[in-house]
Amino acid sequence: MDCLLIRHGIAVEPEEWEGSEENRPLTEKGRKRVLRTAAGLAALDCKPTHLLSSPFTRAYDTARLLRTVVCPSLKVMTCDELAVGSTPERIVALIRSFPVESSLLCVGHEPLLGEAAGLLLCGKPMTNFPMKKAGATLIHFPDMVKPGQGLLQWWLEPMQLRVLGRGKKSVAEMDEGG
Repeated sequence: MDCLLIRHGIAVEPEEWEGSEENRPLTEKGRKRVLRTAAGLAALDCKPTHLLSSPFTRAYDTARLLRTVVCPSLKVMTCDELAVGSTPERIVALIRSFPVESSLLCVGHEPLLGEAAGLLLCGKPMTNFPMKKAGATLIHFPDMVKPGQGLLQWWLEPMQLRVLGRGKKSVAEMDEGG
C-alpha cells in the first residue's frame, strides 16, 4: 500500500475570516499553488486509487483541485479521521480499512498529518515531521499497515513539487512567480 499525505493549500487567515473554522477557504494564491503542486505529483506519476479528504473546506477544495490533475476519475471521499481534532491513531485505522493494494491520497491538516507520519514511520506520533501547506509525503507499506512499518519514499516541500510540475523552470523562477 502507498499512502500519500498532503496538507491543504494556503487558506484565508483565521483573523481575516468571519465564518466558522470548518468553512475557512483557500486563498486565490493557495488555489494556484495547489494546482502547481498537483502538476508535480503528476510528474512523479502518482496514481491514487482512493482520494480522501478532511471535510473542512480548505482541505476538501485542495482535494478537488488535486483531483483535476492527478486523478480525474476518482471521487473525493470526506473522512472525519482527517479533520482537525482527530488523532494519528484514527488515521492509521482509516488507512488500514482499505485493501493492501490501494494507493491512498489523503488531504488534511497540521499538526495531525505530521504526527500521523511519525506514527506510520517511527511507531509513535511525533512532532518532528511538520508539513508545509501543499507539502506532501509518500509512505509505502510492503505488507500490512502497522505503526512503525512505513517506508518513506519521499517528503517534498511545496516548492519542490511546483518545480517538478514546471519541469525546466528553476527554483528561483518558481519562488518569484508564486
